[in-house]
Amino acid sequence: MAAPSTEPGEALAELSRIRLNEMSLEDVLRRVAELANQAVPGSAHVTVTLAQGGHNSSAACTSDLARDLDEWQYRHERGPCLDAAASAASISLPDIAAEERWPEWAAHAREAGIGSSLSIGLPIQEAVTGALNLYGLAAHAFDSAAARTAENFAAYAAVALANAHLYDNAATLARQMQEAMRSRAVIEQAKGIVMGERRCSAEEAFALLSKLSQDTNRRVREVAETLVANAAGN
Repeated sequence: MAAPSTEPGEALAELSRIRLNEMSLEDVLRRVAELANQAVPGSAHVTVTLAQGGHNSSAACTSDLARDLDEWQYRHERGPCLDAAASAASISLPDIAAEERWPEWAAHAREAGIGSSLSIGLPIQEAVTGALNLYGLAAHAFDSAAARTAENFAAYAAVALANAHLYDNAATLARQMQEAMRSRAVIEQAKGIVMGERRCSAEEAFALLSKLSQDTNRRVREVAETLVANAAGN
């Protein structure tokens, strides 16, 4: 069993120092995978699976081989990483050659040079689940101590991933709100121009903008922007 290149305590400490306002969700996931690969004895490849709305994806991986092992499971809709994500449980395959629960995937993994695997469910949110998947080159690569290290790491990783996901959602919502505010501002400007030119009410001005939107197959905001630009050019 290979010794970890990073002590588990050091890896957990680094994970706790991740600043979500300075890293994208993708960067956080990538760092989680890298640290897990460095900290867990016996690990040769690591992926992070995210499952949301019936869609599964390898949000981060340390190698193309690891990504391929996960994507086989996504295509066939079965495998240890999917079961771990769905159940938030730890699933160990100590000897891929003797695996009977997922024989087709096990054969694929064995051909790729994998001797054992360990998948640990990450309960991130109700709508989002995941799994930390570790692949070893030899059979029985993960002893009980390595499994405990992986599970302890996954507990910290789940918190980091949940916070990253919440932060990413919050940032997206903030961008959407800013966009909505800009749209409202330009529409209000356009309404004011129409009201001044036609001596009509705000409701009538908006009705006119809506009709122009329908007639030209453009969004109301685009119609408003054109009207405001034309008015500014006159």
